[in-house]
Amino acid sequence: MVDRGLLEVEALPFWKGPIKIWPLEGGITNRNYGVQNAEGQRFAVRLGQDRPEHGVMRFNEQAAARAAARAGISPKIFYTAPGVMVSRLLPGRSLKPDEVQRPENLLRIAALLRRCHTAMGPFLHGPLLAFWVFHINRSYAQFLKDSRIAGQLAWLMEANDTLESRIGKVEIVFCHNDLLAANLFDDGARLWLLDWDYAGFNAALFDLANLSSNSNFYPQEDEDLLAAYFGRKFEQEEYEIFQAFKCASLLREVLWSATSEMSPSVAFDFPRYTDDYLVRFENAFAQLS
Repeated sequence: MVDRGLLEVEALPFWKGPIKIWPLEGGITNRNYGVQNAEGQRFAVRLGQDRPEHGVMRFNEQAAARAAARAGISPKIFYTAPGVMVSRLLPGRSLKPDEVQRPENLLRIAALLRRCHTAMGPFLHGPLLAFWVFHINRSYAQFLKDSRIAGQLAWLMEANDTLESRIGKVEIVFCHNDLLAANLFDDGARLWLLDWDYAGFNAALFDLANLSSNSNFYPQEDEDLLAAYFGRKFEQEEYEIFQAFKCASLLREVLWSATSEMSPSVAFDFPRYTDDYLVRFENAFAQLS
C-alpha cells in the first residue's frame, strides 16, 4: 500500500531538487517524515490537519513553533502551509519517561520550561489559543456523550469542577501543554522542545504537572521538579495547585484518548490507553488531600 504522505511530502514546492524521504517514528496524532536534499541538508516534515475535537488548530501550532524557534528552544522552521510544516531535523533522540525522572535531566528540563514560559512572549504574533484544561475537559465531555465512557462522564465532570475550584487565580504565560517524554529531544549537547499542537496561554504549573503525570513521577521527583523550576523552596499552596493540575492533566488524557477512539488518525490501541489513564486518574484524585 502506497504511503500517501510520501507523495504529499514529495510534492511540496519547498524542494529545489531531488530528495530522499523516510517516515519518522513516534507520534500518535500527526504523520512525520525525514527528508534529505541533494546538498545533504536534513529536514523534518509534519503533516496534520486541524482537529477541532481536540482543539488542535494548525495556525496556532505553526505560530507557536515559529516563536519557539526564534526563542531558541525548538528547531528552525523553513516552510509552512495549511497542514504542513518543514523544520530542521535535529540529530539525537527523544527522551524516555525514565530518563525524564533523572535528577540531572530534571534540572535541564526545568530550565527549558522556564525559557518557554519567559522568553517566547516577544516572538508570538497574531491570533493564538488558550489552553485551560478544565474547559477542554468539559468540551471533550460534550463530544463523548455517545462514547463507551458516557456513563462515567457525570462524575468525571464533577471531579473536573472540584479540581478547577482548587486552582483559583493563576498567572498566565505561554505553555507547551503536551509534555510527553517524546517531545523532549536531546541532541547530545542540549534539550529541545518539539510538537506544539496543544500550545497556548495557560498556567506554568500546568506544564510542570503535565510533565509529571506523563512520566509517572513519584512525590520526591515532583518536589525536585518544582524546586528546580522555581530555584527555591516551593510554597505549600504551589504544591497543592500543582497536584490539582496533575489530576486535571490525567483526566484530560483520559478524555483525549476516549475522543481519539471515536476519530482515530493513526493505528493505536486507544481503548487500552483510555483505560490505563482512567485508573491513574482515579488513584490520583482519591489521594488528593
